[in-house]
Amino acid sequence: QVQPVESGGGSVEAGGSLRLSCTASTDTFSTTCVAWFRQVPGKKREGVAAIYTGDDSKYYADSVKGQFAISQDNAKNTVFLQMNNLEPGDTAMYYCAASFGICWATIWASVANYNYWGQGSQVTVSS
Repeated sequence: QVQPVESGGGSVEAGGSLRLSCTASTDTFSTTCVAWFRQVPGKKREGVAAIYTGDDSKYYADSVKGQFAISQDNAKNTVFLQMNNLEPGDTAMYYCAASFGICWATIWASVANYNYWGQGSQVTVSS
C-alpha cells in the first residue's frame, strides 16, 4: 500500500518558482514510478513529469521541458517537482501518483498507469 502525500503548493506571481513535494509511505519506494500530474476544471488530467526511483530515470511532458525538474530523496521517500518561471497557464491542481516498478517511456503520462494518488496540491500563478 502506498499513500502519496503532496505539499508545497500555493500562490505565486508569474515568473516565480515553487517546489512540490510528494512523500510516499512504502518500503518499496526505491523501485517505484512516481509521477506528477496536473488538472484544471473541465480538462483531462495531464502528465507533467515522472521518475523511476530505482535508477533516477526521468520523463517530462514537452510542455514543461526546461521549466520543471523532477528529483528524489530516496532516504526520505520523497519526490520533488521544482517549477520555475511559472506562468498563469501552469495554474492547476497538481497530483502525485505512484505505481510499483519502472516507468514505461510510452505510458508514464497515462492516468491508468498509476494505482495510488495523492489528494492534490493547488498551484495558482497570477499575472
